Amino acid sequence: MLLNPTRTTVRKALAMAAQLPPADTAATTGGPGLRERKKQRTRAALIEAAHRLFLTQGFAQTTVDEIASAVDVSQRTFFRYFANKDEVALAVLAIAEDYFIDRLRRRPAEENPLQAMRAAIVESWRDLGAEHRTGPGSVTSALELLQIIEDTPTLLAAHLRRAAEQERVVAGLIAAREGLDPAEDLRPTVIAAVFGSVLRAAHLSWNADQEESGPEGMIALIGRYFDQLGPALAGDWRRPA
Repeated sequence: MLLNPTRTTVRKALAMAAQLPPADTAATTGGPGLRERKKQRTRAALIEAAHRLFLTQGFAQTTVDEIASAVDVSQRTFFRYFANKDEVALAVLAIAEDYFIDRLRRRPAEENPLQAMRAAIVESWRDLGAEHRTGPGSVTSALELLQIIEDTPTLLAAHLRRAAEQERVVAGLIAAREGLDPAEDLRPTVIAAVFGSVLRAAHLSWNADQEESGPEGMIALIGRYFDQLGPALAGDWRRPA
């Protein structure tokens, strides 16, 4: 629903889980064991390889065997982590959306719902795109991947199903922040749906030729879209925006 990350996102989002703690503190930190950390690194490597192949040769043309071979594992190992190509294609979006939810939970209580959501998405873009560069890990490739999802019916259907679930999560968070019952007060549901739709429109309008690239360019574009939300809902449409 909310965020379309770069390959760097995978590394940053999974890095903490993949790092080895000092031997003398492993027993007290409660972190994952060596086997679990190896699994997390393998999963991250499969995601990176899949996205690189999808962007270079297309989703339909990429096989599970090619993804597995790129990481030097078997097809059987691939299917331990992902049910199919669709799932691995959407994996980074899931990581990034969960990151946004975490940022939203941490926003100050005095912010109104839209302020909190805008601040959380800006924070997410800056954090996850802090190591922006050209090539497979760039914002360009991330949004090209989103276009692949939009152009692939099975991926788009799965993406939209997850987006609907994310909207329910966001609505629940907003309702809790404001002390509302979302079953009785429809405003949290409405603002979550509007937020997701405006954000998706901003992402889809991005192009590689825009003046400012990288996370800050995407943040600026998102800002321009949200700045028109008020005029679109309550403004005089016969006057120039």
